Amino acid sequence: MTLYETAWWYLGNIMEYCVQMFPCMLVGVVGYLFTKPLRRKRLQVKMLVSSFVRELALLLFLMFCAGLVSLTLFPANLWSYVTDWLFFHPTWTMVWQDRTLASFYPPWDQVLGELQYLPEMLKPFQEIRRALHSMSPWLMFMLLGNIGMFMPLGFFPALLWRGWKWWKTVFLGFVCSCSIEFIQFFIGRSTDIDDVILNTTGALLGYLFYALCRAAFPRLAATFHCTPKGEVSIWTN
Repeated sequence: MTLYETAWWYLGNIMEYCVQMFPCMLVGVVGYLFTKPLRRKRLQVKMLVSSFVRELALLLFLMFCAGLVSLTLFPANLWSYVTDWLFFHPTWTMVWQDRTLASFYPPWDQVLGELQYLPEMLKPFQEIRRALHSMSPWLMFMLLGNIGMFMPLGFFPALLWRGWKWWKTVFLGFVCSCSIEFIQFFIGRSTDIDDVILNTTGALLGYLFYALCRAAFPRLAATFHCTPKGEVSIWTN
């Protein structure tokens, strides 16, 4: 493929994953709206105010987390079937007539059979080296995707909460990635230690990106933190 074709191929894959995230992102919106009165009451007790831009960033973060769940904690292709039904097949039968929810999950004997490959899954840097050596568009997409999809997990907590440190980002990225890889082993998804390495690296890069933004625009970064009521800005809702 030419560079132009490769770029469009990457963009097409990114858009496809974004579409698959959409149903669960709506759940994130519902969660935000449901918890907002409780959060506001808690902030009032502490005499703090959350600005409009902070609330918007928090909403985006919750939507991202819900979307990340849809991509990682459900069987492969499940949400592509859902979005096909939602956007392309308005009838009730065209997409699901030959599938049931249980059919997306592997049988237990198949899961147990994967245990023999566990030592290979736990060998670090094998998949990373394979991707860099072959420069296969798909393998590179997966490598970069595993980094990129965890960058918001490093960026938003540092943006939204005071006192957030880089080691908290590394710990959060590592724990979330390990949890995802553990669950994926039982739902027929690929499990590999390299994903943990790439995900944790992505979270740390997200934090570093926040640190650069804070250094370049300190006053803007401060508007994303809760402020005492006496320091309300024009961004306060």
